[in-house]
Amino acid sequence: MASLATIPQTLNFLTKPSSNINQINSKFQPLLISFNKKHQFNSKMVLGKSEMTKVPLKVVVSASASVVSAAASEEKKKKKGFVEEMRGVAMKLHTREQAKEGEKVVENVEEKSPAKWEPTVEGYLKFLVDSKLVYDTLERIVFEAPVDYYAEFRNTGLERSEKLAKDLEWFKEQGYSIPEPSEPGITYAKILEELAVKDPQAFICHFYNTYFAHSAGGRMIGRKVAEMILNKKELEFYKWDGDLSELLQNVREKLNKVAEGWSREEKDHCLKETEKSFKHSGEILRLILT
Repeated sequence: MASLATIPQTLNFLTKPSSNINQINSKFQPLLISFNKKHQFNSKMVLGKSEMTKVPLKVVVSASASVVSAAASEEKKKKKGFVEEMRGVAMKLHTREQAKEGEKVVENVEEKSPAKWEPTVEGYLKFLVDSKLVYDTLERIVFEAPVDYYAEFRNTGLERSEKLAKDLEWFKEQGYSIPEPSEPGITYAKILEELAVKDPQAFICHFYNTYFAHSAGGRMIGRKVAEMILNKKELEFYKWDGDLSELLQNVREKLNKVAEGWSREEKDHCLKETEKSFKHSGEILRLILT
């Protein structure tokens, strides 16, 4: 319940509207000018002394709140750094069946929800073998570091090569024949090797999308496939040593730090490479259904 002591202040506001309107005008003027520039709002209609009373106070407050909210959103995005831009582009390339933020129309079977897949063990083995080749390549590149800042991504805890080696050994123990790497994996590995030397921004795009996609949608795929053909066995490929969220955050910070040294043109070039990253990873993912 409101205190009686506040009543005189309320009455003062009602009995001296001109004075208080001027106070509101002075307080919100910088925000409203900013709002005007963005939304082509008539500042005279809002800020003019003679016409101020024509605009309900809630409109003034609402306008200023919109400006504050937009500024806060922009500041939050800035704090997250370039990785947030990379994530935004990547999410749009998902289909709605894959992610609620997805915008892509389903064109291939692997772009549908894994619940609708019909995987085979033989196809899954091809996927794991080609995936290992890609991770072997990525991890060798960051170890050799043909570009100095690649070394920042050694021993992040996200590495998958050793985990995949254990999984393939398990399949072998179950009596399955392990295939040789196929064309999708061989092609992608070769592309990564070339980009690592000639196009660092593009390479970083592939690095980010490969590891981060596996930590999110990749885990969901692993669970679904395991339910369908592996009696729910959880492979090492989908396990991490330590807290995954902390490992990912550590790599985000490293990526953001690297990108701070890039020009806007270089950042845009990196983002543009996302579609190619999805293309090659999608071709490897499709092997599960062969």
